[in-house]
Amino acid sequence: MWNGDAYPLGATFDGDGTNFSLFSSVADGVELCLFDDSDRRDAIHIELSEVDGHIWHARLPDIGPGQRYGYRIHGPWEPDRGMWCNPAKLLMDPYAKTVDGTIDWDPACFGYDLDDPERASTIDSAPHVMLGVVHDPTYDWGDDRAPHQPMHRSVIYETHVRGMTYQHPGIDPGLRGTYAGMAQPVIIDHLVAHGITAVEVMPVHQFVHDHHLAQHGLRNYWGYNTVSFLSPHNGYAADPTRVVDEFRDMVRAFHAAGIEVIVDVVYNHTAEGNHLGPTLSWRGIDNLAYYRVLDDSPRHYLDFTGCGNTMNMRHPHVLQLIMDSLRYWVLEMHVDGFRFDLASALARELFEVDRLSAFFDIVQQDPVISQVKLIAEPWDVGEGGYQVGKFPPKWSEWNGRYRDTMRDFWRGEPSHLAEFAQRFTGSSDLYQADTRRPSASINFVTCHDGFTLADLVSYNERHNDANGEDGHDGEHHNRSVNHGVEGPTDNPEIIAVRDRQRRNMMATLLLSQGVPMVSGGDEIGRTQRGNNNAYCQDNDVSWFDWTHVDTTMSMWVRRLTTMRHRHAVFRRRRWFKGRSIRGLDDMAWFRPDGVEMNDADWEQGFARSVGVFMNGEAIASRDPYGQRIRDDTFLCLFSASEIALDWVLPSATWGRLWEVALHSDDPDAGTVGWPENHQSAAAVTYGAESVLQMPPFTTIVLRRTDPAGPPR
Repeated sequence: MWNGDAYPLGATFDGDGTNFSLFSSVADGVELCLFDDSDRRDAIHIELSEVDGHIWHARLPDIGPGQRYGYRIHGPWEPDRGMWCNPAKLLMDPYAKTVDGTIDWDPACFGYDLDDPERASTIDSAPHVMLGVVHDPTYDWGDDRAPHQPMHRSVIYETHVRGMTYQHPGIDPGLRGTYAGMAQPVIIDHLVAHGITAVEVMPVHQFVHDHHLAQHGLRNYWGYNTVSFLSPHNGYAADPTRVVDEFRDMVRAFHAAGIEVIVDVVYNHTAEGNHLGPTLSWRGIDNLAYYRVLDDSPRHYLDFTGCGNTMNMRHPHVLQLIMDSLRYWVLEMHVDGFRFDLASALARELFEVDRLSAFFDIVQQDPVISQVKLIAEPWDVGEGGYQVGKFPPKWSEWNGRYRDTMRDFWRGEPSHLAEFAQRFTGSSDLYQADTRRPSASINFVTCHDGFTLADLVSYNERHNDANGEDGHDGEHHNRSVNHGVEGPTDNPEIIAVRDRQRRNMMATLLLSQGVPMVSGGDEIGRTQRGNNNAYCQDNDVSWFDWTHVDTTMSMWVRRLTTMRHRHAVFRRRRWFKGRSIRGLDDMAWFRPDGVEMNDADWEQGFARSVGVFMNGEAIASRDPYGQRIRDDTFLCLFSASEIALDWVLPSATWGRLWEVALHSDDPDAGTVGWPENHQSAAAVTYGAESVLQMPPFTTIVLRRTDPAGPPR
């Protein structure tokens, strides 16, 4: 054993040996424990005698990749003062880049005696917990290049590594449910065909399955229960010894197809839970440094996450750990961005959410992290945690107000026209004053948390009995409507309106300003059978069913994304202004009688229908050669009315001839977005002030085809 170096933290192999480095300000002594391949009993105990600035370190020249290890911390066991040191507990390195095994929830996993919580447990936890593994950093990235897709051109697809691939018949059974399965051509071809530019994978940091779930035979399917911020989850590896390289292979395959990889990260809490949770890593290493505790009762944790604890973002070593993790995933794993779970918790300096918190300051000045896509889930469960529209510049946000508005509009709730218009045009009321652009808004109607799109139009109530919580978990106010029958039905009229409503919401999503996020599986009709909180359903409730693909919906999504990619008017970089400097109206709104909306019209609570004129001639963008981009002009008609309407097209001032581009009541009609080899029917054309028959709950998109050019 050599003295080694304090930095970098973690186990670092340099080709000639491995440097081990661990931060703990509370420890009286630190043991490095090395394990052989036969069992989980300690093979070698090494006392780390070198400590600089609370960082304990040593270099072992004979240790290389594949070596399994953990730490034992000698120090105070005083839970009432927030100190939980217990050398009987083997602790995982917070900087481990590969993890071996899993946790089996034996009583040894807990730092306290289960029969007497005031006493420290003396049972060795080594055979029952995960170990860090020394990682070989070398990897041949070949000609891998990040796609660098501009945010306003992005179409994000939120999905799950295991769920998307586990039942796919085109993937070798040994690769299903893994990173290697995600890299298969059938998956990438599916994404490319549907116009996806970025895959947002649900948590892939190493996580554990919660104790209460294990007791009920369930699993933490979603993965929001992190135990290591630098290691990919080993449960998603076809070969766990290659877990890091398998993840890199997946990233490289996506990049080759022009698809970015965004990782859903959970830095707000950890799998150690509250004071009754297990001692796996941070709690036993330096509890007061890593976690927020109550000032008057340090045994207990501040919980802004609903998961038992909250990471202490005020501590420099916690900030360092998170930033080191983020940089590692960008520089060494080549990911293109991050979605931050419960991001408001990261901004809590004391109790309130602080836009100028240390975390945001560090991200802003970091030359690596500031240059990738940063997406916040802008809320947590604490008081004042709902912060939609309040994150700093350069950040985009999951726009929860967009989701709620679009759900309410399409189910016919009153007084939503003005709100609909704000959300459809990018939510300038939330983001424009802060110099952000429409791409700050990540628009979504569904996501992993809640109903799928198919269930949103099929269920009034949640059906979560399988979760083991008597059906009380999950959101009870879903803004959903079943259209007459709860759940599956063979009634053709109900099926028709449900299908039309799915197409309506997908059209609204993919034609809105901002960045659309499609929830994985909605494009093929995925259902969770009414479960709106399938976090613990690692089964066919959550897995994609590739044997029952809704081909009509799939083609509808393909047409919409093609339309968005081809026409800049649907993905503007800048805000609509109304009348532009060239005297052109870039946008206008209309009533069903063809008259332009006025202030009083927006206040009509009974109104359910609206049309929007989007002028492609008014776009101010220029191509790389300096030529102004000219786009087609569209008129989008949205009706959430329960009765059929006679829609009158605007006067010739706005356009003399219009053709149907898309029609949600007739998904095979229209001229826009078809694959190149598709033989579409003849275009249906209407003149100015023509009357269109618009069925209940319908979207119609018209394209202006004036042969002499636009008159306005």
